[in-house]
Amino acid sequence: MDFNRGLPQTLNMIHHKTTQNAIAAMSRLAELHADASRSASSRELAESRNLPVPLVAKILTVLSRNGLVTGSPGPGGGYRLAKPPAKIRLKDVAVLFERETEGLCAYGPGWCGHGTPCPLHDSVSQMKEVFEEFLNKTTFAVFENSDPKPAKRRASTKRKP
Repeated sequence: MDFNRGLPQTLNMIHHKTTQNAIAAMSRLAELHADASRSASSRELAESRNLPVPLVAKILTVLSRNGLVTGSPGPGGGYRLAKPPAKIRLKDVAVLFERETEGLCAYGPGWCGHGTPCPLHDSVSQMKEVFEEFLNKTTFAVFENSDPKPAKRRASTKRKP
């Protein structure tokens, strides 16, 4: 099985913040989906997931352009999922915010697949396969009927000189 053909670097997907933030915003919309009259503003989504409002607004633009959310402008407007949560996979969101990269290789870029594989090649390939399956099989239905309380932001650990 060729794990790199036409797919983003799935092993690293969990590390890309924009993908994580997009899934966070979508998870909140999935929580609200059962109430047909309910939509959420970008501010409400951002606050519910402790994310910056401008970032969530940009994410929602991408999600809207790709048919995963719909938006209504003006007072009383907001965003909703464009399809039932069970019809939207995590992969559908992740591919919008990921770029294809060379596979992870302990010897550096361009090694595995072009010569003798590195000692981690088989293990990394297995992890990628499991993660790809997880992204393909998991839908936003897992967030329906859940409504967690937002976590409090942690105080900055930066010290003044």
